[in-house]
Amino acid sequence: MEKIIVPVDFSEHSEHALNTAAKLAKRYQSELLVLHMLEMPEMVLTSSGKEQNEKAGFLLRLTEQKIEKLLKKPFLLNLKVTPIIKHFKMFSEVNDVAIKNSAELIVMGTQGASGFKEMFIGSNTERVIRYAEIPVLAVKNRVVDIQFGVVAFACDFSEACIPAYLKAVKLFEKMGSKIYPVYVNLPNDNFKSSIEIENKVAEFFMKAFGNLDRMDDVHYISDYSVKEGVLNFANKIGADLIALPTRGRKGFAHFFEGSIGEDVANHATLPVMTFKI
Repeated sequence: MEKIIVPVDFSEHSEHALNTAAKLAKRYQSELLVLHMLEMPEMVLTSSGKEQNEKAGFLLRLTEQKIEKLLKKPFLLNLKVTPIIKHFKMFSEVNDVAIKNSAELIVMGTQGASGFKEMFIGSNTERVIRYAEIPVLAVKNRVVDIQFGVVAFACDFSEACIPAYLKAVKLFEKMGSKIYPVYVNLPNDNFKSSIEIENKVAEFFMKAFGNLDRMDDVHYISDYSVKEGVLNFANKIGADLIALPTRGRKGFAHFFEGSIGEDVANHATLPVMTFKI
């Protein structure tokens, strides 16, 4: 992992993300690209000529000072860190910066769920995930252990999920992680028999690898919702990370009906990594 990009807004949550990214960078000798998307206030945009330039210049210098202060954090010591400031237009630009700089991972902080308010949905992190061509690691808190030895990969074993699963396998094998794919069997109309699920999984692996060598790693969980099934499974196996496929611009609405993926990311205390289908 040569380069890791970390969008920051100078909040506590983005600092958690930067801290996590720094640990990953130290482990893999990666370069950190610290990105701030500078949003110009309406008062600046509506100014004219010289006044607009002066106000924009002031905001840019203020942002540079904040980044300079942030990069003095002890956990960044002895790391190669490159600050990047981009004028904010839309958060698809984070993916553009990542691709231009050949970054292999985006690390972002998220507030997750708070009471009755789903802070993650519609957040900047969710917007980045919609457009990201590379994996996105979303963290709520300061991650103590970045070994990610045990990974729960939520999947419905449809053919559409094969590209995301192959990306996950490639990355986690480099990290020395053990992946446990999980299928959540639901009641009522979504219920499938054991034979139906096993046939679906077998077809998935034959198309993905041409063999059934990974069948023994798959777990089948029965629960009332995919979200609860994934979270309960992750807790049961002592997972360090939850991984999910995503259809890119449709956010987490992939193989799950509704926004189950968003629910998982909102309510998981573990870090969540997404892979675009």
